[in-house]
Amino acid sequence: MRTFGALVSILLVVAGTSLRAGTVTLDFEGFSDSTILTNQYSGLGATFSNTIIFTAGISLNEFELPPQSGVNVAFDNNGPISISFTNPVLSFGGFFTYAVPLTLAAFDATSTQVGSAMSAFNSNLALSGDAGSSPNEFLQVSSAGGISSVTITGDPGGGSFAMDDATFSTAGSSTVPEPNTLGLIFLGSMIFIGFRRRLK
Repeated sequence: MRTFGALVSILLVVAGTSLRAGTVTLDFEGFSDSTILTNQYSGLGATFSNTIIFTAGISLNEFELPPQSGVNVAFDNNGPISISFTNPVLSFGGFFTYAVPLTLAAFDATSTQVGSAMSAFNSNLALSGDAGSSPNEFLQVSSAGGISSVTITGDPGGGSFAMDDATFSTAGSSTVPEPNTLGLIFLGSMIFIGFRRRLK
């Protein structure tokens, strides 16, 4: 029975590993208007600076800066938004509505830049943005070597863009493979056969 228990444990570990891997999405909902965002998402692995929550109909002009989802967005407050990650991530992205050109830069653990992305327009405000633009432009950076922090820069003094539905992928989502279905079936069959033999 020890062998059976050991094999079951192996099966559960293999299956459970994939459940820990994936992409984290921050929609900024659940905060009151004008909340200063710092370590509220530290449990999910992200810490913010120069970031404030604006709510549609209160501090946020949702006609020019409509949220991608819900009613809240993250706004640059007194400078570029910086996000540091507890563990390096493979990619970071978000939906941005901006009044000035944006630069999204990614850095590794040594503060070396490992990726960047720039906005397609000078402004994509919903009512007064550049011709051909639309709000909530998706920008993303990625690095196979890992991203330890990102910086989103619009106006150096802040007050120039809204970010919504920010996402980042954990290293586990790439380095830990999904369990192979046939492999799990085979392993389960071996456990079952072994268990039946021990009963005889």
